[in-house]
Amino acid sequence: MKILIDADYIVYKSCAAAESEVDFGDDVILVTSNFNDAYNAAKREIARIEKKLGDFSTTILFFSDSTNFRKKILPEYKGHRNRKKPCGYKRIINALGKEYKVIKKPSLEGDDALGIYATKFPGNIIVSPDKDMKQIPGQLYNFDDVFTITPEEGAKWHLLQTMAGDNTDGYAGVPTIGVKRAEKIFEEKGYTWKAVVETFEEKGMTEEDALVNARLAKILTADDYDFKKREPKLWSPSSNYKVNDGTGSKNETDSRQTKEG
Repeated sequence: MKILIDADYIVYKSCAAAESEVDFGDDVILVTSNFNDAYNAAKREIARIEKKLGDFSTTILFFSDSTNFRKKILPEYKGHRNRKKPCGYKRIINALGKEYKVIKKPSLEGDDALGIYATKFPGNIIVSPDKDMKQIPGQLYNFDDVFTITPEEGAKWHLLQTMAGDNTDGYAGVPTIGVKRAEKIFEEKGYTWKAVVETFEEKGMTEEDALVNARLAKILTADDYDFKKREPKLWSPSSNYKVNDGTGSKNETDSRQTKEG
């Protein structure tokens, strides 16, 4: 078993904690950072994860690229996160790359690169505090518990996020509908693309609005990535895309009901 870590969070937190300010007065404030403090903090966090999870063959760290394909779908995506990375961020990643295997893919976020790897090479354990990773089938350690996500549960979570949106990432979903309300709608109508579109349209929005939100919400899997072109395949559901029929249904997701965008 390999440990697959969504490591952006760890390095960001470690570098931010190592920053300090020197106030020279006259409106001049210098931000400095201690590389060893940041690096050792990141190493301690990785070691803590390895100890928690026990038997494993190797640890792989996944990081986001400096460009993001989702901004071509919605330029405002994560637009509120314009704060620069903390001091030493890139240097820490480079240093960790000398001790661990590091994976970063062009135009992808770290969780996309992780999702692609985890579904191409199943049987490993994902480590991430990001709720988006509940879309990826397999074992997930969210820094509190380890639990298993089925393909059906992952597909349902994607539709839930499409409808509820994610303000932290900058896409709104359907106005006034959160995860709890979305769950009730899907339980009544079934976890289907039709239910998603109907809910968007009830609020005066369009199927295109729903598709934009679905593509922003979708964490990539191996099926969503063109390995030759090294670029994502945009999620495009068929009109009858269905995870299940609602409460009590055991119908499995037809994951092949998607086609390239």
